[in-house]
Amino acid sequence: MIKPAYILPFFLILTSTLVAQESDYPTFFSESFPLFEKALGDFDRPVSSSVDGVQEYFNQGFQMMYAFTKVDAARSFKEAQKLDPTCSMCFWGEAWAWGPYLNGKMQEAEAPRAYASIQAAQELAQEGFVTEKEVDLIAAMAFRYHETYDPETQAVRDTAYAKAMEQLAQKYPNDLDIGTFYAEALFLLEPRRGYRDIDDPDVQRIHRELERVLSLDITHTGACHLYIHATESTTRPEKALECSEFIGSSIPGASHINHMPSHTWSEVGMWGKSVQANIMAWHSDQKAATGEGFAIYPSHNLHMLAFAASMDGQSGIATQAGRDYSRLTGNPMFELLTLIRFGRFEDVLDIAKIRKKPTNDIQLGVWNFSVGYASLKSGDEATATSMITDIKELSESSEARFRFHPANLLLGTLAHILEGEIQWTQGNLDQAIESFNIAISFEDQLTYDEPEPLPFAARHWLGAAYFATDNFPEAERVYREALQDHPNNGWSYYGLLQALQGQGKQDNQIQEAFNLSWARSDTWLRGSKF
Repeated sequence: MIKPAYILPFFLILTSTLVAQESDYPTFFSESFPLFEKALGDFDRPVSSSVDGVQEYFNQGFQMMYAFTKVDAARSFKEAQKLDPTCSMCFWGEAWAWGPYLNGKMQEAEAPRAYASIQAAQELAQEGFVTEKEVDLIAAMAFRYHETYDPETQAVRDTAYAKAMEQLAQKYPNDLDIGTFYAEALFLLEPRRGYRDIDDPDVQRIHRELERVLSLDITHTGACHLYIHATESTTRPEKALECSEFIGSSIPGASHINHMPSHTWSEVGMWGKSVQANIMAWHSDQKAATGEGFAIYPSHNLHMLAFAASMDGQSGIATQAGRDYSRLTGNPMFELLTLIRFGRFEDVLDIAKIRKKPTNDIQLGVWNFSVGYASLKSGDEATATSMITDIKELSESSEARFRFHPANLLLGTLAHILEGEIQWTQGNLDQAIESFNIAISFEDQLTYDEPEPLPFAARHWLGAAYFATDNFPEAERVYREALQDHPNNGWSYYGLLQALQGQGKQDNQIQEAFNLSWARSDTWLRGSKF
């Protein structure tokens, strides 16, 4: 909307006063912020401003928020404010950016910025340079913030905001962004982690709103992003398959958006597509250095890449992702675990010779497991046995966590895999089977996570042990359970084929499923574990 030139100085004074009320910003906010033209998609939400460049920065901030790139989104909305200090929706956008989102609560330093921004938006909206819909959005967002931030009572404000957005979703049923905001507001009232009950009325309410939006536009980035998260930890992750085909390229340089379909694809066993999504995401993380992408969660992208490639039998990609993860984070976990997954034991021992042991309990436990396992496979049973004691001590005493996973469950799984492998080497297969079962009991207690912390499954060891004792029916049972946990992975299909052949059975469908699952693999299998 065009603003008369004579009133602009008044609003410059007004917004200068409002900015003075804001809290301190990081120093880099004083620097100009670019438009990432090559990274952005074709999203457009018209905003009430006729100043050149405002719409572009507003659209960029919106896309960055849909990609969970919060700070950069705030900077983009800030840049729009610099171009047009009377753009009330540009202040609304910044308030949105500083608020809670699906992967994190609003931080104490963010709360004053969010409150000041929405206050500025409200004052500017009173002057009438907005549409009715924009007035409604600003009024709804105002429920979210208070002059005095109290994290203990934020849920009350979040609930009020959700109710306000419900009214707007009913008032503007064809506005897909508003429907997405309403669904997000509901989602923020739910626990973020763990499994979700598909029959829970609150979960169904979130699904209904997102499905309504996606029925109008299956390519809507924000709605699909939330829908993947809302379905991945249920018994129906495949519900997000259709929109997953579009989201990855909807914001070409947003690494988190590139990555997102892999949450669905990994859950349903489309490992090759998951690998490709995370390669694309990792490329966008690297493009960020040249202004052609914006990076978020690069270590998460590498973790998912290592996990998916491990399940897909792509050892080259999996182990390289592990190395890149190690370089990026200083954490050698996935470099070591992917090498164990693919039987590259000499590489593990080479790493142990030239690097220092990590000091973090979980990283140290993974190091001990990997070195112990590789030593055992190299004929050094004594070193492997000594590592068992160290891993179990860490498992029982440490309160460390990797992401959401406690040391006792994560390291307990690894300790008993190694213990079982030692017993197997000694010819005590019955004891090995007992240890592998204990490893599974630990692994099954790990909470839902995408990706999981280990790039292999303890059942691959148990199934192999049953096969070695000619207990083919039990081996078949274990591999079928493994396929329920991780659909369409070739390790389990190969073990299942072996178990069926041991019983004199032939299943052409399983053989075809294995062939398809292993079509991209660079690994020759002799069993479900090395």
